[in-house]
Amino acid sequence: MIRRGRHTIADFIASEAAGGIVLMAASALALILANSPLAETYFHALHAVTGPVIAPAHGAMTTHLWINDALMAVFFLLVGLEIKGEFTHGRLASWEQRRLPIVAAAAGMLVPAFIYLAITASSPGLGKGWAIPAATDIAFAMGVLAILGRYAPPSIKLLLVTIAIVDDMGAVAIIAIAYTAHLDAGALATAAVILALMFGVARVRPASLGPHLLLAALLWYFVFRSGVHATIAGVAAAMAIPEGPRHRLERLLNPWVAFAIIPLFGFANAGISFAGVGPAILLAPLPLAILGGLFFGKQVGIFASIWLAVRLRLAPRPEASWMQLYGMSLLAGIGFTMSLFIGGLAFPGRPDLADQVKIGVLAGSLLSALAGYAVLRVTAGHARKR
Repeated sequence: MIRRGRHTIADFIASEAAGGIVLMAASALALILANSPLAETYFHALHAVTGPVIAPAHGAMTTHLWINDALMAVFFLLVGLEIKGEFTHGRLASWEQRRLPIVAAAAGMLVPAFIYLAITASSPGLGKGWAIPAATDIAFAMGVLAILGRYAPPSIKLLLVTIAIVDDMGAVAIIAIAYTAHLDAGALATAAVILALMFGVARVRPASLGPHLLLAALLWYFVFRSGVHATIAGVAAAMAIPEGPRHRLERLLNPWVAFAIIPLFGFANAGISFAGVGPAILLAPLPLAILGGLFFGKQVGIFASIWLAVRLRLAPRPEASWMQLYGMSLLAGIGFTMSLFIGGLAFPGRPDLADQVKIGVLAGSLLSALAGYAVLRVTAGHARKR
């Protein structure tokens, strides 16, 4: 079981690293198209009606809705499976292993949120976006580490993954609690019954994957109709899937999520037209708050909490230098996928604010990626000279 857990985390790191590079390419392509003569075609394709009305609150299904509410539910299903696996027999199986990632992830979410709220305090209506800079994009961050190659020690990669897993748990809780407005009680009750059935099937037929997938699809449908964001269905379904099918499903989903779903999300959400937009937009309250939260909040929160935890002997220092840990903390400021996702939930129906969210996320994530890369590259160079 321990060996299987190690193989799972190794596979996860490998797929996230390669998938992160594909995500970078897909996001760059979206930016190019959004600022080219094909911009109208790009935006029209994203908002084209491609399905029926599943939930009256959302209207007819569009390409964008399928990606953000259906395909991303599959991503969150994989996230849930990985969280469950890490807590049962992985790197978060004991309180000793959990302590440092939990402390670092919590500080890495709280400090960016405080910075965001401080900057937007005098701007009415922007407070709803407090969670945008609180998330880390593990795929993008691992992509940067993949580019660094041997300049990034394995301990840094493993610590970043475990912090990101705890970070994902926080993001799921935030989405479920802070960004659920109107509820359809009937649909929510039906979803609860289906989830209970999934746990029942897990006891009666623990080795069968088919019934779980069928019930998971029904769960997504009713959660989508209920008003709770549909991606929560993915995490809830993961909790009901037993050990045997979980490993098979993880291996099945990993390549599809890493090389299709996440890059497609980046392609659908990173496109922003810079026509008529100058550098001064970064000083507007919303982009500045997101940039400040991602770049300054993440590095301060994570690095300071690790330093304090080690000094107070709450946890041993990871097998890395303090500068390498600082470089990792900078990379945690890459909030691309989850930050864009939460931004869409925070300001629905506000395309003007949606563009500002994208600008702040892109700027903060790019700055964090470049700074983290530079610190880890220079630190590794100095270590070799010694």
